[in-house]
Amino acid sequence: MSGYRYGEYHDGPDPLAPPYDVRAALDEMGDAILSGSTPQDSLRDLLRRGLPGAPDRRGLDDLLREVRKRRRELRERGDLSGTLERARALLDKAIGQERAELFPDPSDEARMREAELDTVPSDTASAVRQLGSYEWRSAAARQTFEELRDLLRREVLDSRFRGMRDALANPDPAAMERVRQMMADLNDMLDKDARGEHTQQDFDRFMEKYGDFFPEKPRNLNELVDILARRAAAAQRMLASMTPQQREELQALIDQTLEQAGLRDQMSRLGQALYNRRPDLNWDGSERMEGEQPLGMGDAVTALEELADLGQLEEALRQDYPGARLDDVDEAAIRRALGRSAVDDLEALKQIERELEEQGYLRRQRGKLELTPKAVRRLGETALRRVFDSLDGGRRGDHDQRDAGAAGELTGTSRPWRFGDEQPLDVVRTLVNGVRRGTAADGRTRVSLSVDDFEVAETERRTAAAVCLLVDLSYSMALRGTWAPAKQTALALQALVASKFPGDAVQIIGFSNYARVLQPEELAGLEWDMVQGTNLHHALLIAGRHLDRHPDFEPVVLVVTDGEPTAHLMRNGRYWFEWPPSRETLELTLSEVDKMTRRRATINVFMLATDERLKEFVDEVARRNGGRVFSPSADRLGEYVVNDFLRVRRSR
Repeated sequence: MSGYRYGEYHDGPDPLAPPYDVRAALDEMGDAILSGSTPQDSLRDLLRRGLPGAPDRRGLDDLLREVRKRRRELRERGDLSGTLERARALLDKAIGQERAELFPDPSDEARMREAELDTVPSDTASAVRQLGSYEWRSAAARQTFEELRDLLRREVLDSRFRGMRDALANPDPAAMERVRQMMADLNDMLDKDARGEHTQQDFDRFMEKYGDFFPEKPRNLNELVDILARRAAAAQRMLASMTPQQREELQALIDQTLEQAGLRDQMSRLGQALYNRRPDLNWDGSERMEGEQPLGMGDAVTALEELADLGQLEEALRQDYPGARLDDVDEAAIRRALGRSAVDDLEALKQIERELEEQGYLRRQRGKLELTPKAVRRLGETALRRVFDSLDGGRRGDHDQRDAGAAGELTGTSRPWRFGDEQPLDVVRTLVNGVRRGTAADGRTRVSLSVDDFEVAETERRTAAAVCLLVDLSYSMALRGTWAPAKQTALALQALVASKFPGDAVQIIGFSNYARVLQPEELAGLEWDMVQGTNLHHALLIAGRHLDRHPDFEPVVLVVTDGEPTAHLMRNGRYWFEWPPSRETLELTLSEVDKMTRRRATINVFMLATDERLKEFVDEVARRNGGRVFSPSADRLGEYVVNDFLRVRRSR
């Protein structure tokens, strides 16, 4: 029998790992959103920090740091003038070897040759051109000069075709002829593609013939063009990064080398075609190289090509441009720069962004990222869960149902149990459902109950409440740091009513200079109003209309504010602001408080500031209405509001 060995999985992410819970990511985003951040900014911040609960996964900031470190290492890698220095050294060596051969010879010919060597220009390109027709007396000098020409030929070609230097390690006329033929066929293929006549079969035949010149193994013409264009642009940036004298000297050497190799026209034709196809590349930029190690042309171009990739990668990882998405990050560039593990980390981040949209938590409207109603419900549930977690142990949730089933008369019918139901269980129907599902595997008649088997007895009517939560939207809430807790409290109360008291009618009203009804979907992204005025008068008017639409419901009014009323609604529908508050504003607001009292609605005020005028006002509200006044800290606001609401509902 064959044996099996088990060990740690190394080829990418663990395929048996449990899927990442995107709800945790949404909760992380929710804290920022409720504090005033947009969904787009909060998602970007989450992706920058990394995934909650996954410490082994890097976020965008971690990847950015590694990219920037790699850029610094490349800049410190060497100097761009390596080919010039090496060419100059070989040229000096050849001239020195020739002079050593001529020195012992007393003939006039030897002196004439020495005089000719004395006239060799200091410029390397001009010197190489002049010595191209010189008849070397020294065999060693001739070999050194050929080594110089071979170096230039290989470096020039390697600067345009990665790996060409290795392909021409042992050059011969046949090898150079094959390079010339490849260049001609490549240009013909590009011309054919420009006319719309190119096919994949043409490319496959080209790669079958010349594939050893392209170690990147492109799969089609577009990939080949991208590879060659990026390298050609890097070669241009290499020249632009040199001093004017170095640039002029090296360009002359390049032109001279291509002309001698019979490639100048073909290379010019290819360069123009690549530029026409990829004008978006950085052809005219420059880089600052700070290393001391001289780099050959091929290595210098490779370094600049990598620097360009890293620059684009850094821009994509920053995600600070309009419409930015992680799909903009080139996976191949990540792999080249940081390796396979970075690709896995990026894919994990992409999955979060993708899953948040696919699972219906985020949506894009006109290029803008928005929360869906499903996401708002989740944020409300999370806020409510945090409130319950902060309550005292004996009072968590709403599980002490001493009066369960006392909400109305039984109708004799039942229905499936749902979370939050307070009606008594219909035991008979529940057991019948369990029996109908079948017996145990051993044949014994045992009843095994599942959640789906439970049924509750229906009643004719449940006591319902009309709930009004009035939330201050004034700018002072943001200044005091109470804005996010106020929104969390509103979401928590909305989630509580929806889940445990579905028969209640809840209305959330925001007020600043005016008051308005807030829908649950807009609560999360709601921003404070940068206007003057705390118009509690208008908010109570709207709340009163809500209570009047539900005359048979028990009225519950909760007010969250950090300041006394400073505005009221005039008869013409406009608001009037005055600070300190005018007598008319206070009288109109207290008049609405009296109307609430006549509706039997108790107003409980949650005071988020401690100034004297606010204390005097809320004390007067409590005296007139009989409600209670709370002064919670911002981080305990949700606990106070939810706890008070539960107390009121239980007492009903």
